[in-house]
Amino acid sequence: MARLAAGVALVMVTAPAFTQSTQTTARYGTFGVDLTAQKTGVKPGDDFWTFANGGWNERTEIAADRASAGYGTLLTIEAEANVRAILDDMAKNPAAYGRSGKQVGDFYASWMDAAGVEAHGTAPLKPYLGRIAAVKDLSDLQVLFASTGYASPVELGVIPDLADPTRYTAIAGQGDLGMPRDYYLLDGEKYVAFRTAYRGYVQKIQELAGIPDASAKADAIVALEAAIAKQQWSPEQSRDIAKLNDPQPLSGLEAKAPEFDWALMLKTAGLDSSPTVLMTQNTAISAIGKIFVATPLPIWKDYLAYRFVSDHAQFLPKAFDDARFGFYSTTLNGVQVQRDRWKRGVQLTNGALGEAVGAIYVAKYFPPTAKAQMGELIENLRAAYQERITGSTWMDDATRKAALAKLAAFEPRIGYPDKYIDYAPLTIQRGDVLGNAMRSGEFQHQLQLQRFPKPVDRALWEMTPQTVNAYYNPLANQITFPAAILQPPYFDPNADAAVNYGAIGAIIGHEMGHGFDDQGSMFGPTGKFENWWSDAAKKGFKDRTAALAAQYNAFEPIPGTKINGSLTLGENIGDLGGVEAAYAAYQKYQAKHGKAKLIGALTGDQRFFLSYAQAWQAKVREGAQRQQLLTDPHSPAMFRVNGIVRNVDAWYKAFDIKPGDALYLPPEQRVHIW
Repeated sequence: MARLAAGVALVMVTAPAFTQSTQTTARYGTFGVDLTAQKTGVKPGDDFWTFANGGWNERTEIAADRASAGYGTLLTIEAEANVRAILDDMAKNPAAYGRSGKQVGDFYASWMDAAGVEAHGTAPLKPYLGRIAAVKDLSDLQVLFASTGYASPVELGVIPDLADPTRYTAIAGQGDLGMPRDYYLLDGEKYVAFRTAYRGYVQKIQELAGIPDASAKADAIVALEAAIAKQQWSPEQSRDIAKLNDPQPLSGLEAKAPEFDWALMLKTAGLDSSPTVLMTQNTAISAIGKIFVATPLPIWKDYLAYRFVSDHAQFLPKAFDDARFGFYSTTLNGVQVQRDRWKRGVQLTNGALGEAVGAIYVAKYFPPTAKAQMGELIENLRAAYQERITGSTWMDDATRKAALAKLAAFEPRIGYPDKYIDYAPLTIQRGDVLGNAMRSGEFQHQLQLQRFPKPVDRALWEMTPQTVNAYYNPLANQITFPAAILQPPYFDPNADAAVNYGAIGAIIGHEMGHGFDDQGSMFGPTGKFENWWSDAAKKGFKDRTAALAAQYNAFEPIPGTKINGSLTLGENIGDLGGVEAAYAAYQKYQAKHGKAKLIGALTGDQRFFLSYAQAWQAKVREGAQRQQLLTDPHSPAMFRVNGIVRNVDAWYKAFDIKPGDALYLPPEQRVHIW
């Protein structure tokens, strides 16, 4: 369950004005699609992703400091370069950017001072490790569990109330571990090797920090995490909203997990005023409570010390940073070279002071015209969904009416928030990079506490404008598209309309589709967790979604590791609905502006589907893909194309797909949901 932020204050930032680009041609190719990316000799009906991207795939090498390559990576690199220009100037001339500019400049400059970090050695760790060393009993331990910056087997936070999303509630859920859960549990040589490497990393981190008996402590720490992993919910279970929805008063928490001092932890976290706590992953928390009291206090203290050093290794001297990179990036994901320090600094500054940076980014790089054009696309997609829902044959009238009411209530947000977070209370000190990181975390926590007694602020954003991504928030029924994703090839004002509908149109449709996926469909027009389905319509929906999950269960991107059709179901529903709605919207566009003409030998429909396929142009290292398959609700890029188009009737007609083609599905086996 996402922990949604809420409530922001206006911050004034001085920035140079945006300079409108004079470009009048599409960025890719002549009409917005790079035809040189295609692979000749591949039939579209056998492997549409390779048909569209195979040439690019063969000639592209993943950068040594990256886990992947592709359009998403390219746009992220461009956004980082643009942000770097802002941060470099802020670091050199902080006074020119006002109060927030100085905070940003000082934060970034502190990170970039690698020599200063090296000179400080392990001294910055002392107050934090000292606090852990001072723990005398389980009560002291739980105070740390509920404090910002320290690991915990149970995490506390704030989220809009599922029963009333206009107000906040406290939330409790299982904490994270040093590795993804399944890496502790799966059999096979690969996973044994991962566990062996992880145990070595745990020992190494402690040795670097000067912690004695690191080898024996590493054994105990890994054993503790493995025991917790056995009790945790899987990623698939952890996306089931209905099962996560277990609001409990204090007495209910105490009854289900009596080993924890809930009153103490909630008070420490500043959440003791919450009448109920949303107890997600409840059976895991109950089981972890038993592990909590059965584990000797010294092991918990060793665990907290290790986790603190590991979690903050990037803010420490190079040896710590290299050790963390070696395990998490090289061993788990196959990345061989650490990213340039400035690139990591951009990422960290975006995380700590992202909206202050975003205000400058928007002023410099996001044209107002893009926002207007996106608004038109979104409304065309809404109209397409409306027609498809209205024409649905498997929904009864009452459910159809409720679905249309939810669609009408969708709130789109484009580019950037109307108001930005005020970071004035956050203290940033040059030369104190670890302290800056810790104070930033505490600032975010205090921001949540300030918002907690107030009504939920729907103006809040969960992503910064400079983020290459988009999202749907079921608790507010909002779709959000940050400025940085509104770039070619996803959105190009100079591209052919078919290209924009196939790329950003499908992305818009995808985010709208989350409102009607297997989990989002449990929320009503206001974001309330409620049932608006008849029994018959729900059965029809589940029959269709089960068929889609079964299709994806058959895909095996890595030998021995298949896609989990249940884990990825929501994203796959979003993809399928997004493409079909975007295609319908494109037909509406042609009805208004005239039928698309051939460009080269390509019809408008062919350009639409090629654009969709190239939007998912990506190449991923095996280690990173393995982790994605085990933990990520998104299917790998190739299957977000091949697994979707084979269900879309218009794709068959566009490329003359016939029985015998590898992706061919008989009409009765094609899944149509929205």
